[in-house]
Amino acid sequence: MTEIQSRREFSLNVRIWDITTRKRKNRPFRLRWIVGGREHGLSFATKPLADSRRSELWRAMQRGEAFHVETGLPESEFRAAEESEREEEPPVSWFAFCRDYVAARWPAVAAKTREGMADSLAAVTLALLKEGAAKDIVARDLRRAARWSVVPAHQSEPVPEKLKAAYKALASSTRPVADIENDPAVLRAVEYRLAFRLDGKPSAGETYRRRRRTVNTALDFAAAGGIITKNPLRSLQGGRKGFFGEVDRRVLVNAVQGRQLLAAVSYVGSWHRARGRRLVAFYAVMYYAALRPAEAVGLRFADCELPEPAEDGEAALWGTLTLRETRPVSGKQWTDSGERHDKRGLKARAASSDRPVPIPPVLVAILRDHLRTFGTAKGGRLFANERGDLVGSSTYWRVWEEARALALPPERVDSPLAGRPYDLRHACITRWLNAGVPIAEVARRVGNSPEVIHRRYHGCVDGHEEAANAKITKALEDEGDTA
Repeated sequence: MTEIQSRREFSLNVRIWDITTRKRKNRPFRLRWIVGGREHGLSFATKPLADSRRSELWRAMQRGEAFHVETGLPESEFRAAEESEREEEPPVSWFAFCRDYVAARWPAVAAKTREGMADSLAAVTLALLKEGAAKDIVARDLRRAARWSVVPAHQSEPVPEKLKAAYKALASSTRPVADIENDPAVLRAVEYRLAFRLDGKPSAGETYRRRRRTVNTALDFAAAGGIITKNPLRSLQGGRKGFFGEVDRRVLVNAVQGRQLLAAVSYVGSWHRARGRRLVAFYAVMYYAALRPAEAVGLRFADCELPEPAEDGEAALWGTLTLRETRPVSGKQWTDSGERHDKRGLKARAASSDRPVPIPPVLVAILRDHLRTFGTAKGGRLFANERGDLVGSSTYWRVWEEARALALPPERVDSPLAGRPYDLRHACITRWLNAGVPIAEVARRVGNSPEVIHRRYHGCVDGHEEAANAKITKALEDEGDTA
């Protein structure tokens, strides 16, 4: 049972004992009573005082009033004492709350989640500054200071020189958390900071959803701890109009574009250093097997079943990738190991579970060629950077940007088409759905729920309009036949 739950537990199971006398000079008269199996007692200097207190407790019990198990007080007295205590305590500032909240959740969450919490709370911090505070400090520095301040390890370290002014402003000039609940203008400012970037442009849909979800959870935590009475963000309609998490069709590559992009990757960098060539298979597992980048980083040779090439006249065989871990990239301050790559189980699955993904012969051939050329990296991993270390996000992003410039016509380079390596996964999932693979099977292979697949990709599946039109035409014809 948490401290918050303990403070809130009441019981009607109350027994009040008779007053007893002890051999003590100062307070010889003892009153004892039991609430929910827990004994409480008070000592008094005179018997009339003891009798008076016993009568008060007895009357509360006769009224059917519940008693607080921990303190033994009737509920009315406990509430009055709690209200008095709340009035006496200074309000909890947003700055102090964010530090305490992140410290409470830090041990149980992954590095990427820690980084996401810091980013979301820092974005909202700008809405919680008192009017006129930090007017000479740029917003970007305030956000950086807010992100730095919530890392538990930083609380015992000196503030970096470039963040000192911003940190001082945050520590002394953030509003109480209760202002989010009590001041509609503050709540509107919080919603604005969730939905817009520092330059005033709307934030990306997924960024908005992640930040809102994080702040929502934080305010639930504040409500559970009695800092606020309820989470006011839940009273606002969730989700921004026009955004439901659908994949933008403009990012999807067709088969020709996909092959051209993979070929262009091999031309990035010098042939000797093989900066691009060693990542062709890395992008291929996203394009042909719908892996997430963090899953590709953690892929090992032991997780791969790669059949031998087919003999003349034999059909090429499918292989299997058995995914067991992900290696998401985070800053060193967010991981327990102090390394940039966290080591986690599969997303949205138990830590010990795996996910087998069948792979087509074309990907089997690409992976076998990759192993012949580059072998395996440390720990049996398939992919490594030029130094033999884990492939970082900056590495595969830079190579991808150069490959797009080589593969796409100039007028398409600035378009959303395959703008991110992750868009290769979107293209693969869409291909499977258009091929008629059931949504449940697609969801199993890619590690999502069927609901997520349907919600995010329903606008990318071709042929639905024609099929629907054919059914309506037949229905109209049938009505005409019976008229």
